[in-house]
Amino acid sequence: MHWSFHSASAFLAHQETWNQLNRACADSPLLHSDFIAPLLHEFGDSDLRLAVAHENSEPVAMTLLGHPRFAVWETFQPSQLPIGPWICASHVDPMKALESLARALPKPLLALGLTQLDPQITPRPVDSDKLSTLDYIDTARIAVSGSFTDYWGSRGKNLRQNLQKQSNRLEREGIQVRLEVLTEAADMARAVNDYGNLESVGWKAASNTAIHSDNAQGRFYKTMLEAFCRRYAGRVYRYLYDEKVVASDLCVTQGGALVVLKTTYDETIKTSSPAMLMRRAYFEKIFKEGHISRIEFYGRVMEWHTRLTDDTRRLYHVTHLAMPRVAAVLQWLRGSQGKDAAALTNRESEADVQA
Repeated sequence: MHWSFHSASAFLAHQETWNQLNRACADSPLLHSDFIAPLLHEFGDSDLRLAVAHENSEPVAMTLLGHPRFAVWETFQPSQLPIGPWICASHVDPMKALESLARALPKPLLALGLTQLDPQITPRPVDSDKLSTLDYIDTARIAVSGSFTDYWGSRGKNLRQNLQKQSNRLEREGIQVRLEVLTEAADMARAVNDYGNLESVGWKAASNTAIHSDNAQGRFYKTMLEAFCRRYAGRVYRYLYDEKVVASDLCVTQGGALVVLKTTYDETIKTSSPAMLMRRAYFEKIFKEGHISRIEFYGRVMEWHTRLTDDTRRLYHVTHLAMPRVAAVLQWLRGSQGKDAAALTNRESEADVQA
């Protein structure tokens, strides 16, 4: 296996190879160049490298790497990308490809990390002296099979009854509800702007993480969704009360999966759950259409996910230790320093109490 390295700024020149490899293995919308290219544009830097592996002149693995610390390399992982940008041909052992990549990287090398891997795409390896895995998060999905009636009947009685009561109340109050599905590239600027307006009145505004049309997040989602919509693979679901948008999910599709990238709702509404009402409406539509085989959430499992599905799995990180003994010594030193610092803090606390 031979690896070549390129500046990540050359990604577009390699995007066809990247997409062909993705289709042949993961077939994930999150790893399509329409997702990766705008990420690199908004959140990448000049130090990022595109690594490409060939066997017998055929591309068999690709990844994007950063160099955050001396002798350490790891996959490019902005918060907007739920899984690590690592794609590997199905006939190639991904951990052997990882070891081969470690040998090809500039020396010295202590560690090479692949972050946020999905075991459905890259099976989790067994830990060894050179491979160390670490749990990341549990994530949820819904298998779209059978009828919506059967699926919805399998969910909790409280959820079903509560949403029905909310629907009845909205009807009694004369509020007209409507599901809207935006799929045209020309609608994405408006969709992202409206999404940002909803986020900006909620908790994300206070934490400075809300999407705005003029910030990097807003530009990324607009550009990315426009590109997906040009391939009929982008969707924005919106729920309206009397023509006012009260909930929205930003989604992309590929390989039978619909991935919910972002979700928000009007947090000023206290007597109903617009986000759950929206999902009930568009899940039913997805079941009836028959084009989607699974709905992926990819974020950390929250309580509301467990009301919609029991199907979860654990994403993970894996690190190749190029020098296991050196890495073990450094880990021991970090641990010892941590213990010394804790002991010092305890002694200072005891001195304060005695004083």
